[in-house]
Amino acid sequence: MSTEDIDSTKAPLLDHLIELRSRLVKSMVAILLAFFLCYWQSGNIFQFLVQPLLGVLPEGRGLIYTAPQEAFFTYVKLSLWGAIMLAFPIIASQIWMFVAPGLYKHERKAFLPFLIATPLLFILGATLAYEVVMPLALKFFAHFETTDIRQETKVADYLSLAMTLIFAFGLAFELPVLLTLMAKVGLISSDTLKSKRRYAIVGIFIVAAVLTPPDMVSQVSLGVPMVLLYEISIFSVKWVERGKRRAREEEE
Repeated sequence: MSTEDIDSTKAPLLDHLIELRSRLVKSMVAILLAFFLCYWQSGNIFQFLVQPLLGVLPEGRGLIYTAPQEAFFTYVKLSLWGAIMLAFPIIASQIWMFVAPGLYKHERKAFLPFLIATPLLFILGATLAYEVVMPLALKFFAHFETTDIRQETKVADYLSLAMTLIFAFGLAFELPVLLTLMAKVGLISSDTLKSKRRYAIVGIFIVAAVLTPPDMVSQVSLGVPMVLLYEISIFSVKWVERGKRRAREEEE
């Protein structure tokens, strides 16, 4: 291979690396700006996340912290979590702008529904966690309080639980998108999903047990929707397979 050929090979790679660096920088700037915004509004974000707990605690009871620095670092962690959530659309758009030029026009159109479905499903899962699962789980935990054992919830522990649940549910609701994308590239089929259903259900509840607190309410609340999403994924994969068959028939 000549020196010119080597240089011509390196040039596109260098261009891609420069483009990747540009997208990463823009994503980090978006997270940084969102972090300052979230820290400015961290009190309001805290009040929003703490509402499910205040709904089950006796009147006048709140959160505590046991180390001087605990509240400050909790607000920092909360602001970073909020920043990633807030900047996610920008991060996703930067990823898309990096990948899209390498796709054909029909491939870009095929991926557009997934770009729309991804944030919607995440919001749906996060809303379920906040509105349904957290109140149920907190009521379950509150039942263990007695005259001898009083619940005094640390601010860091509660917010860690709340953020983990919301993120876990949002992430778990991306299951149809993940399986449908795998079907589009030929890694799985609807027949495979149907034949492995029983193993998938066991795996789903294992994942639910890992992602949620150690109580049956949270685990079932995540496991059951994920099983339903798995069934929806089977229909979505069938739709992808029908589209592939029609495309082959048109080519023939």
